[in-house]
Amino acid sequence: MKVLLSIKPEFAEKILLGQKKYEFRRTIFKLPEVKKVVIYASSPVKKIIGEFEIEHILTLKLSELWKITKHDSGIDKEFYDSYFVGKEIGHAIRVKKVKRYSSYLDLKDIQVKQAPQSFIYLDGQKTLF
Repeated sequence: MKVLLSIKPEFAEKILLGQKKYEFRRTIFKLPEVKKVVIYASSPVKKIIGEFEIEHILTLKLSELWKITKHDSGIDKEFYDSYFVGKEIGHAIRVKKVKRYSSYLDLKDIQVKQAPQSFIYLDGQKTLF
């Protein structure tokens, strides 16, 4: 199973280039059968541009999460702190293997009406790529 994540274009690009090995989330999906993340590059791109396999997901107190991920985070500590403001626990998805799509897709191409606030599960019907 896959999930669709909205990711800022600059971070989506860093993931696809191998410069960002962790994708941080304030909330995380619960289904253990999720093995891949489909990358929706948010505004101004607004396209599905690739995907990556999930190596593992860390769920830790923010200070511990940063200690473990900071060298492969693709972000600075100031951005990290501002992203997680008000939270005690954070999630980091470890990127395993990336694939950039040769043709970018619109959300309508996979029968999704709007970009997810956090994530959308993609079942077999919607996995057209």
